[in-house]
Amino acid sequence: MATTGARPSILIVGGGVAGTLVTLHLARLAARRSTGIDIVVLESSDLLGRGVAFGTPEDRHLLNVPASGMSALPEEPGHFVAWRAEDDSRSSDKPTHPYDFTSRREFSRYVRQLLTESLQAAGEYVSLRHVQQQAATVRRSGAGATVTTAAGRRFQADAVVIATGLPAAGWDWAPETLRNSPFFVPSPWAPGALDVIRRDRSGPAPVLMVGAGLTMVDVALSLSGEDAGRDDRVLHAVSRTGRLPRTHARVPKLPNIPDVSEWGTSVAELRKHVTRHFADVVHASGDWRPALDGLRVQVQTLWGRMSDEERLSFVREESGYWNVLRHRMPLSSSDRLHELRSQGKLFLHRAEVADAQPLSQGGLRVTMKDGSTQEVGWVVNCTGPRTDIRELGNPLLNDLLTPAHGVAAATVASGGMGFRTVNGRLIDSAGSPEAPLWTLGALRRGELWETTAVPEIRTQALALATTLLDTLAPLPRRLADGRIVSGHHPVARPRDLLGLPLSTTAEAAATFNAGLERVMRLQAGAEDLLREATEHDPDFALAHAALAMLGHEAGATADVQASLAEAKRAVTIKGDDRERSFVDVIDRRVSDVRRSGAQALINHIAIYPRDVLAVSAAVPTIAFSGVTDLQQEAWALVEGLAPAYGDHWWYISLLAFTRQEQSRFEEAALLAESALACEPSSGHAVHAQTHVMYETGQHDEGRVWLDHWVTETGRSAGFRAHFAWHAALHELALGDLDAVRKRYKAHLAPPAVTGVRALIDSASLLWRWRLIGDQPPSAAPVIEAIGPALLKSPQTPFIALYSAIALTANDDQAGLEELKQYALGSAEASMHTLVVAACEALTAVLQERWAEAARILEDLYPKLDHIAGSAAQREVFQDTLIHCLVQDGHEARAQELLAARPSRRSC
Repeated sequence: MATTGARPSILIVGGGVAGTLVTLHLARLAARRSTGIDIVVLESSDLLGRGVAFGTPEDRHLLNVPASGMSALPEEPGHFVAWRAEDDSRSSDKPTHPYDFTSRREFSRYVRQLLTESLQAAGEYVSLRHVQQQAATVRRSGAGATVTTAAGRRFQADAVVIATGLPAAGWDWAPETLRNSPFFVPSPWAPGALDVIRRDRSGPAPVLMVGAGLTMVDVALSLSGEDAGRDDRVLHAVSRTGRLPRTHARVPKLPNIPDVSEWGTSVAELRKHVTRHFADVVHASGDWRPALDGLRVQVQTLWGRMSDEERLSFVREESGYWNVLRHRMPLSSSDRLHELRSQGKLFLHRAEVADAQPLSQGGLRVTMKDGSTQEVGWVVNCTGPRTDIRELGNPLLNDLLTPAHGVAAATVASGGMGFRTVNGRLIDSAGSPEAPLWTLGALRRGELWETTAVPEIRTQALALATTLLDTLAPLPRRLADGRIVSGHHPVARPRDLLGLPLSTTAEAAATFNAGLERVMRLQAGAEDLLREATEHDPDFALAHAALAMLGHEAGATADVQASLAEAKRAVTIKGDDRERSFVDVIDRRVSDVRRSGAQALINHIAIYPRDVLAVSAAVPTIAFSGVTDLQQEAWALVEGLAPAYGDHWWYISLLAFTRQEQSRFEEAALLAESALACEPSSGHAVHAQTHVMYETGQHDEGRVWLDHWVTETGRSAGFRAHFAWHAALHELALGDLDAVRKRYKAHLAPPAVTGVRALIDSASLLWRWRLIGDQPPSAAPVIEAIGPALLKSPQTPFIALYSAIALTANDDQAGLEELKQYALGSAEASMHTLVVAACEALTAVLQERWAEAARILEDLYPKLDHIAGSAAQREVFQDTLIHCLVQDGHEARAQELLAARPSRRSC
């Protein structure tokens, strides 16, 4: 294929799931950017999206990851679940569930269908050719590369992606007499390999499976029951450890992600910390799986710190046990194996093969190293993939490692477990990553370890597709002086975390980005880093403006007016259109936050949707009040940003919170879990997941999970009082009042909490606590910590409602009347309708006029979703209504309201 120069050309070697995912993400991105590209996939199979792992034709061969983890689209973690629900070709009428373990064949079909849809949507922007040949060599040719197939065809491309998938299983363990036997099956995934065994009626019935991992599970399922081929079939599985893969839990639990910042770099150090992590999680949750799943999130970080020597030590000493725990089998497979073992149809042995001799009637007498023998009809190799790519005999991989003109195109990582790369781009033997050669998945195992499962591969595929287009066809850019230049124009200014240019020095930009990251994670200390950035560069307008924004919008320690003045001064010295717009927005927000300031912020985001600081201020969260009190408007704002952010963890976190507000709890949970897998410290994702667990009645699990996050990867989190409030709600629902009292004293009582957090979290908790009939601590210290400004002249209806709750918790009828009069004088409709009604209802509660209070609250509660706040926050008004109904003798109506809630608590 000759490149014309008009459109970038990309050649992908391997059309299994990894190569196909790269292809479909290239198609989706190219269409989104209106960029034309030509793709060639070299794959000997007649269908893409299969490969060894997903090429099985048998529906009993299941994924070992639930459907919820198998989306091809990182930005839509529930996509595969939704596809299955809508798939008309499914043979089963059984309802789909996110925790289903579906067949690998079904997943392959899903990937192919998604690729077809992506190509159709891309139209003329993307061409795809599938060539059924095997690549043999690759050579640099100008700025691109030329790949030659085993059949001699040559394909020239601007970039080449090596996506050959998992290495083939090795059989070096097999003695020569076994390797040369016709009764040895070296690869059970070869077409028809197991059919030969099923048809055999003459030789010994037993089958020996060497290896006891997931491949053995699949083979055992294929050679048992009605498909055994004969009634007397008996299966024997042998391995060095005699351990079967562990089983997935019957009910999934969220991963408990550890903080690994101080875990060290040696196997000995890691063993100590991992042991403690498992012990802590098992003690808290009763299950080891959340510990393993949480550790998996951090494995690439830990692996990256280890030397090659330590990595190889791990492979020798620990990898076997890791694989048993990590690569778990579905419950249905486990149940079937248990049934076979109880029937005497499957035996598990701790043994190694030493010799094999042919039997006269066919089959083999296999001798183990312990001297025991077994007469079997067949021996099936069920061991895992070979670890050293230098021993595979793959012509292309060998060619990449062979020097040409003194330099090999690739080098191996960590004992040959893949290639060395820079973010997937191959490093040659001279140490350069400049060749247009990339890889992903299994060929990065040496530098990542966990890189062969779909959750890792889909993320790599999207990142690689983005890199390829950014490299081959970068989008035009605007310079600081307003000129539009080619995407290949040199980048002069530093960039923020989302790639937006910053008019400052490299040192100031680095410090600014550290502060920005804290804002995105909901961590404390962002204002200190932004202040430090202004010290590095006093003319850094964006840092001054950001400091003013945090002081004004989020209550950070900052001199708002002084920072704003500095921002306005500095932006006249240096600053591009975005930075000037942002400074103007903050100026307007400070002077008129709810009207002209809100509109200016929305206009800015429409032009600069990837401005994280602007979006942070606009979306109502626990950190910022946002630009709207109307839920639907906030939802539309977040959902409209999807094209700008894709699968970025920060955006996925915000979207997760939006989904839980829409009562789409399954989607919200998947989004939050996906975001935390990328950034375990994401406060927005944890906040969303916490709401999901509360709204779905997972109180004990929710409390344990949240406490673990706060003490581990959330140790630097801001808004700790709000997370403590969430945990206390779980404890109230569980009736664990001793735990509520302990948590309140430690995290929610003044002076630890002041201002708006004391109002929204501490005061409201005291009132809820009181409603269940217990005697909470006095509200007076909380009222003092809130301060008169919030209580007497709240600026928003939401704050006003919580001021009413706080005053009620303090039995302050005069304060409620004063707040009512203030609301009546407001120009805002919600203040002199909803807030006034709330004050009247709560006054009636304090006066024990239960019927009147219930009547007002019954009318008021459905209207409160118009003035922001979460369902869990607004629930305090329904709790108050239910209390009034019970006190007034209307228990049936109270039960009716409780029954209409999600499964959260009993009456």
